[in-house]
Amino acid sequence: MLISDFDHKTLKKRLLNQGLRFRTGPFSLSLRTSCAAVASHLEKLYPYSEVLNDNAFIDFHITVSRVTGLRHWVKPQVTFSFDGYEPFKPLPLAQAAALFEWGLNWCIASSSHHYLILHSAVVEKNGQGLILPGVPGSGKSTLCAAMVHSGWRLLSDEMVLLSVADGMIYPVPRPVSLKNQSVQIIKAFTQEAFWGDLIAGTAKGDIEHMRAPKNSLLDISTAVHAKWLVFPHYQLEAKSTVAPLSKGKASMSLIENAFNFNILGYKGFELISGLVDPLKCYDFTYSNLDQALEGIDQIAAEIQ
Repeated sequence: MLISDFDHKTLKKRLLNQGLRFRTGPFSLSLRTSCAAVASHLEKLYPYSEVLNDNAFIDFHITVSRVTGLRHWVKPQVTFSFDGYEPFKPLPLAQAAALFEWGLNWCIASSSHHYLILHSAVVEKNGQGLILPGVPGSGKSTLCAAMVHSGWRLLSDEMVLLSVADGMIYPVPRPVSLKNQSVQIIKAFTQEAFWGDLIAGTAKGDIEHMRAPKNSLLDISTAVHAKWLVFPHYQLEAKSTVAPLSKGKASMSLIENAFNFNILGYKGFELISGLVDPLKCYDFTYSNLDQALEGIDQIAAEIQ
């Protein structure tokens, strides 16, 4: 059974009462919420997620709920809790769907230490993974969104899950979070993308979530080896350039972008070394999506 098998009324009732158990990537979660915006978010952006039975093992027990008391009526707010713990301050009720996504990111990054978790987008083509690390402003998510509508499969726009057990990258294809002008760039780039509701005025600006393409959502168990490591850098009116990057600098950058490197210790170092050693690594500067996709194709073609 999939989330799309519920009608809107039944889904809202299920979320409010016993909660909804479903899978996203390798993780299972139980979600309870009274927020209509979160129910709508799931309905629009998680339609192909598998619904789990009541006996299934659950990784994350999550509640997204309205703040009670006076705040229920005056400037209403919403909270996120994981196993009863609230890691964030309440946010405006209108940001409930964004809080769910940010909270789920936190759950994965703070407790899933059977993976080394890198803050990077990761996509795949022909069984080979391409990792796109990036800091805010690098254009990572915008480039990732364009690539998954240009023949690449989305594994994640947010995190690489590098397995401690086998060194493979496991997919967790969730909605791609785009903000401000990036939304209009992708809407102009493709008419095939499916969007959630606008979430205005967050700490990160105005946000819309783009649903992962159906082929990515229906293929959540196929792990990949990485073949390419590309550090994107968006620069206004810059000439597109592709420059080789040393494995040492690439490794240090990945360590800086790892959520749990310190927790894994030497094993984390071994995983990054094993990941980077067979790869060719690049710094990639671009100023528009056409340049970016052409540059990525060039990189992929050079090491086929």
